[in-house]
Amino acid sequence: MIWTIISGLIVGALLGFVMQRTRFCLTGGFRDMYVQKSNKMFYALLIAITIQSIGLLILSAAGVYQLSYEAFPVVGTIIGSFVFGVGIILAGGCATGTWYRAGEGLIGSWIALFMYALSASATKFGFLKPVLDKINSKTVVSSSMTETTGIPFWVFVVVLAAVTLFFVNRSLSKKSAAVPQLKQRYTGIRHYLFEKRYHTFTAAVVIGLIALLAWPMSISTGRVGGLGITTPSAKLVQFITTGNVSLLDWGVFLVLGIVAGSYIAAKGSREFRWRLPDIKTIRNSVIGGVMMGFGASMAGGCSIGNGMVATATMSWQGWLSLVFMILGTWFMSYFVFVRPMQQFKKSAKTKAVAQTA
Repeated sequence: MIWTIISGLIVGALLGFVMQRTRFCLTGGFRDMYVQKSNKMFYALLIAITIQSIGLLILSAAGVYQLSYEAFPVVGTIIGSFVFGVGIILAGGCATGTWYRAGEGLIGSWIALFMYALSASATKFGFLKPVLDKINSKTVVSSSMTETTGIPFWVFVVVLAAVTLFFVNRSLSKKSAAVPQLKQRYTGIRHYLFEKRYHTFTAAVVIGLIALLAWPMSISTGRVGGLGITTPSAKLVQFITTGNVSLLDWGVFLVLGIVAGSYIAAKGSREFRWRLPDIKTIRNSVIGGVMMGFGASMAGGCSIGNGMVATATMSWQGWLSLVFMILGTWFMSYFVFVRPMQQFKKSAKTKAVAQTA
């Protein structure tokens, strides 16, 4: 149990620290693909997936871990991922993003996090489980891309690596506007840990390595799998309400470690402060948190569990979930960002015409 606690906290703290310091946000990345026509964060996600895939290929060849797959519900994955995508726009962060922003002191993230964990617990273990079971009993198919196509795992990894290199190279070759640099306050290791700004792709490489590290660390405790956020969040709620110690597995300490790592990073960079949200943000955090928990539970994973981990194992569920997760964020982004801007521009144009008449 001691190693379960230590290893889970270590991986979680590393993930929370890096995400907080690099502002690695998949919600913002998915949103910007539509709103700002910027794919940089999506390419960063591909980097993290690729690194993890290559690592899993090596671990599998070395006999450390053999990839295994379960059947998955197509309908449940599509509906759940879309609902999750809508929810993360309202909540202002995905499952992991909500955990690490809570470590920065954002009260809105704490509200979204509580509703997310509570909703996931209700869906996986509580009164919403019959709904989950009914929907997920439909169209259940194999999730293994290798099994259904006959194409070896390593071929998918090579193709993914080639596609990722192409997009990353194209992105890096584009000239970007210089970002103003603040005056350096720290020196030595403190500067590199708590002040220096890193490229999004650099952050993706580190996060990919942390995601890969999660596999042997988790397996060493008897939990077979990589990073996972939704089920551990639900189990944490179950433990708090029932006191059942058996629920405290590696994943629970992983998510607790994310908060701890983010807090350390935010304090060290002087970015931590308690921030109270307005009424609208509280409302959106509640609704978004509920949708996140329900959607991720139905889809079998969140933007990390499905979008980064399952995709790295070449699972149909992971890639299908990623597509509909992105579509969900685009759908909600239209109502939250695009339409209000269009209405503002239309109103400003009408006002300008009236003034010149």
